[in-house]
Amino acid sequence: MTFGRKTPQVGLFVLVFTMLFAISCRKNPSAGPTTTPPPPAPATAPPPAPAPTITLRADRTTIDRGESITLTWSSSNAGTVRIEPGIGEVPTSGNRQASPTSSVTYTATATGPGGNASDVARITVNVPPPPPARPSTTTSTTPPPRPTATVRDIFTANEIYFDYDKSDIRPDQVSKLQTLATSIRDNPNVRFTIEGHADERGSQEYNLALGDRRASSVKQYLVSQGIGEGRMTTISYGEERPQCSEQTEDCYQRNRRAALVIQ
Repeated sequence: MTFGRKTPQVGLFVLVFTMLFAISCRKNPSAGPTTTPPPPAPATAPPPAPAPTITLRADRTTIDRGESITLTWSSSNAGTVRIEPGIGEVPTSGNRQASPTSSVTYTATATGPGGNASDVARITVNVPPPPPARPSTTTSTTPPPRPTATVRDIFTANEIYFDYDKSDIRPDQVSKLQTLATSIRDNPNVRFTIEGHADERGSQEYNLALGDRRASSVKQYLVSQGIGEGRMTTISYGEERPQCSEQTEDCYQRNRRAALVIQ
């Protein structure tokens, strides 16, 4: 038997042992750094809703009683549109005929998610004079009676006052109107104008509309007391003819009024 020669089995064993030793000595790679995801971006607020706009126009600004006018309006960013007085809710754009019996300021108001907007159209209504009296069968040289100084004094002393931004008749002003109605009934030849006024707060257009509503409220009350509509007309001066100019509540109250003026 020869001992100096390696058998194939011994060589194979040495190779396997070497490979196992190399594997056991290999170090596991260290884990890499952990990456934290960035926080989500904060949510942005939605943009504000656009403000509505509206325009209101009339095909004529002066008419005679009995005639009609056409109101035309258009709006944007509006959900609803109202026209007052007397028309109410309308489409966001369009036109409508109206036949006012006295001078009036129409106000169109557009409402939407972004707020409100308004525009006005002032209409002056000319009231025709009453028909001439039928001739009497008897000849008379006596002129028709004229309003007495007492009637004029009653008109001057009984201006009707209103609360701030209001046009309804206050309870404490009813007795004045009843006194005026009695005097007017006792003087059937008296014809008069009801002037609507406002204090200086608010825009000129808004105060014209407010004065018109105040004059109309007085007119409707007198009509309810038996005074014929043909004897009176209405007009609004808004803030243009103040009684005083101080910026005090007492002065503001004196300017929020309706006055009756004999024609």
